[in-house]
Order: sequence, then C-alpha cells, then structure tokens
Amino acid sequence: MAQERFVETYSQGVSNVRKIIVDTQTGVNYLLISSSMTSGCGVAVLVDKDGKPILTPADSET
Repeated sequence: MAQERFVETYSQGVSNVRKIIVDTQTGVNYLLISSSMTSGCGVAVLVDKDGKPILTPADSET
C-alpha cells in the first residue's frame, strides 16, 4: 500500500481537539483545531521564529 499523503503525528483533547498533521511529500507541519461547540475547524501552517514552515524530514519516524 502506498504511504498516506497526510499523517497525524500528535493529538490532544476530545471536545476541543488539537492535532498536528504532516504532509509526507513536502514535510510541512499543519495545526488543526476543532471544537465541538462549533461546526467548523481551523488549519494553519506551523512556522518557526523566522516565519519559515516547520518541516519534518521525509525519513523521520512520523
């Protein structure tokens, strides 16, 4: 089976959910936030102190 394009590397919460999702092709890390109190969620690219996207190397354990 082919590797999944997006993998979840971190998850916190049940009703107020925070997840870190990694794009396995680019290594870019995304933060997903969702609340059971609302009908939507938010997604943002995680960046370092210089404003550059946080990358997870393709060969790392995700």
